[in-house]
Amino acid sequence: MRRQQPISVIIKQHFKEQSSIYLFVFVLFLMGVIFGAIIVNSMNLSQKEDLYYYLNRFFGQVAEGKIASSAEMFQQSFFHNIKYLGLMWILGISIIGVPVILVMLFIKGMVVGFTVGFLVNQLGLKGFLLSFISVLPQNILLIPAFIIMCSVAISFTLKIIKQLFVKRTSNVESPFSLFLRYVTIFLFIGVLAMVASGFEAYASPFLMQNVVEIVSK
Repeated sequence: MRRQQPISVIIKQHFKEQSSIYLFVFVLFLMGVIFGAIIVNSMNLSQKEDLYYYLNRFFGQVAEGKIASSAEMFQQSFFHNIKYLGLMWILGISIIGVPVILVMLFIKGMVVGFTVGFLVNQLGLKGFLLSFISVLPQNILLIPAFIIMCSVAISFTLKIIKQLFVKRTSNVESPFSLFLRYVTIFLFIGVLAMVASGFEAYASPFLMQNVVEIVSK
């Protein structure tokens, strides 16, 4: 009877086998972040002033505690993230959805880059502190979740294509086994998204309220 490998060994083997995909996906995400930051610098003064006006209004609401309840924020954040990740997961099954998955990841990176870039551009060091509190904490979990989901979806697609067009051998993993692993990974990523949304809903507002008071001075 074949001895089952420990989870840690399976994870290490997975990252080793798919290292080229992970590297490509990480670089693509990083390009999105850089592009988002570049967009901030290409905006004209009027556009920056309009955004800064809405940003100040948001700061005022945070300082006065006039924001949605933590439970409502958690629900909105979690469903937004899980729908985005779920779409990536479905596109991985569709086989032809790889280009869309890559575009979605690039857009995600672009949003992060634009948010941080705009805050730093308008508020300098205070903006960096604000982005460190409001953007970074949940994205410590969300960014790896999106990168893993994108990489696994691409890997799943490539394996399915290989099984469809390449002559099957005894060493090839069955489609059912591949799909079961694909579902398991998505559930794990869903847990990451849930924890990140929990932090964004319950911890970030408290931290932001204190930072906004510093920024507003």
